[in-house]
Amino acid sequence: RREREMSLSCYSTSRHTAQGYIHSHSLLSLPAQPRLSEDTDHNYYTSKTYGPTDPMSKDLWVNVDQMDKDKVKIHGILSNTHRQAARVNLSFDFPFYGHFLRDLTVATGGFIYTGDVVHRMLTATQYIAPLMANFDPSVSRNSTVIYFDNGTALVVQWDHVHLQDNYNLGSFTFQATLHSDGRIVFAYKEIPMEVAQISSVNHPVKVGLSDAFVVVHRIQQIPNVRRRTIYEYHRVELTKTKITNSTAVEMMPLPTCLQFTSCDSCISSQINFNCSWCHLLRRCSSGFDRHRQDWVDNSCPDEVNINLDDTKIALHLKDNGAMPKESAAERKDTHPLHTGLILGILVVLLIMAAAVLVTVYIYHHPTSAASLFFIERRPSRWPAMKFRRGSGHPSYAEVEPVGQEKEGFIESEQC
Repeated sequence: RREREMSLSCYSTSRHTAQGYIHSHSLLSLPAQPRLSEDTDHNYYTSKTYGPTDPMSKDLWVNVDQMDKDKVKIHGILSNTHRQAARVNLSFDFPFYGHFLRDLTVATGGFIYTGDVVHRMLTATQYIAPLMANFDPSVSRNSTVIYFDNGTALVVQWDHVHLQDNYNLGSFTFQATLHSDGRIVFAYKEIPMEVAQISSVNHPVKVGLSDAFVVVHRIQQIPNVRRRTIYEYHRVELTKTKITNSTAVEMMPLPTCLQFTSCDSCISSQINFNCSWCHLLRRCSSGFDRHRQDWVDNSCPDEVNINLDDTKIALHLKDNGAMPKESAAERKDTHPLHTGLILGILVVLLIMAAAVLVTVYIYHHPTSAASLFFIERRPSRWPAMKFRRGSGHPSYAEVEPVGQEKEGFIESEQC
């Protein structure tokens, strides 16, 4: 009876107020100084913004020129291409929204992608963005993407990069520093224009953080096809108007349910989340983290059941292969296809069949009026098709981290 009561008590949730969490210890840590800044609470992080006259703005900037030359790396491909991303392995565990990461993806567009799978909508969720924009390091030989790992912190610096569609505005120099204790620092050295004025037509413009979880659904009517939906459960949006020359933003992680490793500590936690303990997973969670799939599949506490329709849908992906190893078994309760969807599929098939027939006709009748019409309007003259401009979610190609020096231009196809 006593064991039963203890088991039931571990399925209750806790509701408490948030308490600040500050822990800073790394080789790049600096002595404490008076902070004349703005303090903003984002539930998962507390951010502090330092203006150009604040001494901390200068102190938070990491001078990579004074670091160990053997550890400072200039990524050759990223420094010569547009809309490329490369994996960077960390020498330490970096806590991000309570999850420990050992590898990240650095993109030329002024952000770091923290997800596991690189997909077309790389800029949508799961990012650390000191200044996400349409930067193109290939337009200038002075533009480089530099990263530095000293064992307790990773510094990524976008040095003298230009906006592809506004080269004449000048170069941007900024960096993101990720500390082993979870602190994230954005530092800005050269910002030649107002960030709020940067065009987002060809590329999203974001400053902040984002994380999401993946839910896997099986489509019963279509064998061997699974739908993966990424739900963004939290986003930190920093004020763009405060990002100028010689400014900095420091973000301190707040406690999450994931840090508790026992039932007692989980349900008695005094943080700003409704923490619940799951015996099958031996995990404490609020239901909003990257382990959401496991939490639902193992029928963990009902108190954290949520309506996914209320969250922000980032994207839908379909694949025919196996899912990542860390994904749990697919849920069996899927919804039937609606009649409208079936009709839509039939219409698409008819359009595809018509396109094939037209293509065959044009191929065998190159001098016909239809052939001449399409030749004059071939895709190479449609700039809207390049890089999927205007989509809001540009394509990024993943590259291998080869090459250490910037020499020549390297062209590669987009995803």
